[in-house]
Amino acid sequence: MDVRQLTTLAASTADDDPLAGLDAVARLRAEVERIEAVLVRRARNKGATWPRIAAVLGVSKQAVHKKHGGRGLFGGRS
Repeated sequence: MDVRQLTTLAASTADDDPLAGLDAVARLRAEVERIEAVLVRRARNKGATWPRIAAVLGVSKQAVHKKHGGRGLFGGRS
């Protein structure tokens, strides 16, 4: 999904129809989750540690490892 599509979805959250807004939120959430997974994998492949990634995301090391551990080239490394 490109920036234009994300912008359109974000704008849709302000729709007068709350169900349309909720649909946009659900689609945005799915896309953000996908982007996060890609970026965590890239960070791990470049040597970032779980504690550093967790700090950037504002979560615990355990939370980020549980969510993303086992993915990518260095997924299992602590």
